[in-house]
Amino acid sequence: MPESPELDLSRVRVAVTGGRGFLGRALVRRLEREHPKSLDAPGSRDYDLRTERGVRGFYADLSPDVVIHLAAVVGGIGANRANPGRFFYENAVMGIQLVEHGRRHGLRKLVLIGTVCSYPKFTPAPFREDDLWAGYPEETNAPYGLAKKMLLVQSQAYRAQYDFPSIYLIPVNLYGPEDNFALESSHVIPAIVRKCVEAKLAGERRIVLWGDGSPTREFLYVDDAAEGIALAARRYDGAEPVNLGTGQEIRIRDLAEHIRAMTGFEGEIVWDASKPNGQPRRCLDTSRAARLFGFTAGTPLDEGLRRTCDWYLRNRAAVLRQADPV
Repeated sequence: MPESPELDLSRVRVAVTGGRGFLGRALVRRLEREHPKSLDAPGSRDYDLRTERGVRGFYADLSPDVVIHLAAVVGGIGANRANPGRFFYENAVMGIQLVEHGRRHGLRKLVLIGTVCSYPKFTPAPFREDDLWAGYPEETNAPYGLAKKMLLVQSQAYRAQYDFPSIYLIPVNLYGPEDNFALESSHVIPAIVRKCVEAKLAGERRIVLWGDGSPTREFLYVDDAAEGIALAARRYDGAEPVNLGTGQEIRIRDLAEHIRAMTGFEGEIVWDASKPNGQPRRCLDTSRAARLFGFTAGTPLDEGLRRTCDWYLRNRAAVLRQADPV
């Protein structure tokens, strides 16, 4: 554990950017158990953090002591390929301004959330935080990954020059209930869940998935990610980036078979090898999080997938209206 004293979140005002998103909602629920003096989770309609005016208003109106920066412009491989410039600019400018004005505001802690997409394409698994600069990220999401990695550079530079208390966490791919199930922008688990369920209900005999199914991925249940962030906010105050994950990987092909069985879809899974696979492997070394602030993930993948599938089935009509508005 670090030598610095633990931050008592019940004595501070906390603000979560992106607090109405998938991870944000889970984190807000987790932080409520800490009973902070105030807990704000504004959305993009409240403050456009891509603009300096929005960032200034965020700090002036909420006057936070602790900020946890989750807000990001994100998506799967297709969305990253279609929006490389937007994903780079909006993520970079949002974070850079939030850090600078947080320094001026005198924050007691800023928690920056990075992305596993920042790691080099051919990083040896499991990914160690020291490998972050060993090469260029996977091309399909490199602009997004590099924009988020620049916040690590800024965080370390501000700590060195200003003694600014910011930390940088790198969560692996997240999943769980209330995820984004829009096919144009969703990540792999909600996309496969939706395709299997919809094909079964429509009586279709096959679904098509991108790539050849050979890459591996590691998945972190959203409530576990929220627990890790809350622990880091309380206990960690250092310059080193820290992975958040389970340390376990699964082939996409095997993942799809798990989800097919859970949803009861009996048709064929067709792999479209003309589409990109993305990074060949993703699996994190999670020892630093355990050592520095005592975090280990607690939700087995099968249990988390079951909860995700069950949630989608219970909320399918509302999800489809929101994901595919007329």
